[in-house]
Amino acid sequence: MNTLKAEKRDMTIKAKKLRREGFVTGCIFGREMEESIPLKMVKGDVEKLLKTEGKGGRIRLEVEGEAYDALIKEVDFNPIKGGVDEIDFQALVSTEKVHSSAEIHLINADKLAAGVPQQMLHEVDFKALPSALVEKIELDIGDLKVGDTIRVKDLEIAKDNDVDLTTDPEATVVTVTEVRAAAADTEEEAASTEE
Repeated sequence: MNTLKAEKRDMTIKAKKLRREGFVTGCIFGREMEESIPLKMVKGDVEKLLKTEGKGGRIRLEVEGEAYDALIKEVDFNPIKGGVDEIDFQALVSTEKVHSSAEIHLINADKLAAGVPQQMLHEVDFKALPSALVEKIELDIGDLKVGDTIRVKDLEIAKDNDVDLTTDPEATVVTVTEVRAAAADTEEEAASTEE
């Protein structure tokens, strides 16, 4: 599990000033905490963490000597500068289900005998105990044929009794459509960029 160090933030200092000084602001909250704790973290540490963890990722958050088992709840990116402005965490309680989401990654698309995969859904939302959290779903689509569709209820996560889906089980994740003659060139380009 990745660890991120944070400091309690002095709320008299504006977030803009902290960001100029190389910090990312945020907070940690949780049911067993009396109140949320405002945080500041070194921007480089946060960016390094976000290379391997995203929203829904589970980390160890160290705040001035105290460690929390935490879930990355929100990440706010600065659309102009491209960096992270704010990141919020939820302190996990082992006996409490939390809302989270898992990203869907299609694998083996290059092995499709025919057709083009159309991914309709990129993440699945659910509730689960911390021990059952899922960050990423790898979906092997190599054996699909034209006309095949995979719905949320067909995913492994839907069969997990410790996970309560909040995304509609009937929602389409991916469907394989026939290649139109004019689209043949773009299909090859799309396949080479995915690899």
